[in-house]
Amino acid sequence: MNLLSPTRENLLSVATALLAGQNAILPTETVYGLAADATNEDAVRNIFALKGRPADNPLIVHVSSLKQASAFVLEFPEIGNRLAEAFMPGPLTLVVRKRPTVSDIVTGGLDTVAIRMPDHPVCLAVMELGNIALAMPSANPFMGLSPTRIDMVDAELAEKVFAVVDGGPCPFGIESTVVDITGEPSILRPGSISRQEIEAVLDQPVSSSASQSGRRSPGQYRRHYSPKTRCSIVAKLALGQPGLTLSEASLNQIQMPTDPKEYARLLYASMAELDSLGLTEFGIEAPPEDARWTAVWDRLIKATATA
Repeated sequence: MNLLSPTRENLLSVATALLAGQNAILPTETVYGLAADATNEDAVRNIFALKGRPADNPLIVHVSSLKQASAFVLEFPEIGNRLAEAFMPGPLTLVVRKRPTVSDIVTGGLDTVAIRMPDHPVCLAVMELGNIALAMPSANPFMGLSPTRIDMVDAELAEKVFAVVDGGPCPFGIESTVVDITGEPSILRPGSISRQEIEAVLDQPVSSSASQSGRRSPGQYRRHYSPKTRCSIVAKLALGQPGLTLSEASLNQIQMPTDPKEYARLLYASMAELDSLGLTEFGIEAPPEDARWTAVWDRLIKATATA
């Protein structure tokens, strides 16, 4: 693994490699991503090959500015400007109509493109140094746990890219909220930015159509974000049962925060820790069911689903 610290010299070398058609693994505020120049079809195609990702699963194009996004976007509705002003850079992805020049490989054959401006200095610096937009899903084998720390990055995957840049732990820990704004705004994937926060900015109701999105967004498979170890949601862990608990932990149990954002930040890393123990299975205590936990529930349901 070519592991790099985020010095300017190193980030410039990564930007140069990406412009030359290579892939790299970069930190964002959500998870570590597997990056390619979004305008280089061969480099983008390699993302799918490296991850074992289905070709109909669209990628998110990461940009460093709305000006850069304009090269990919056919039209940017007024509500998009309001959401961008409120939440970008940050863990928000907007699905909009794409320009005809945007490769179908990036969009999974759709007439829309997903755009995000990450809020991480390392990722932003690479894009700015190379004047490059990045197609970038999570840096893990398809359906696996998204890495939120450098030690979670899949070793085999890391050996096949130009470099892995260490940006420390990801502060949000789950993937971005995805909102389709091609018509009435609709949440395709819940994330750290809640529906209530989006509705407050738009001053209108926002629907949630994650289960009916027709793969217009990443993260729509029934099983996703999954550890290698079989796991299930339980009301309460039994004595000695390994897993994630909201109460005091015992052997092979990890005590999770009772704040939903803190829980989300630690979720994948905690499941990865349990994965490393060689268990047959583990349980996850059901968190509260109020709206603040929507994104966590989405990840737990997908992580525990059968294939």
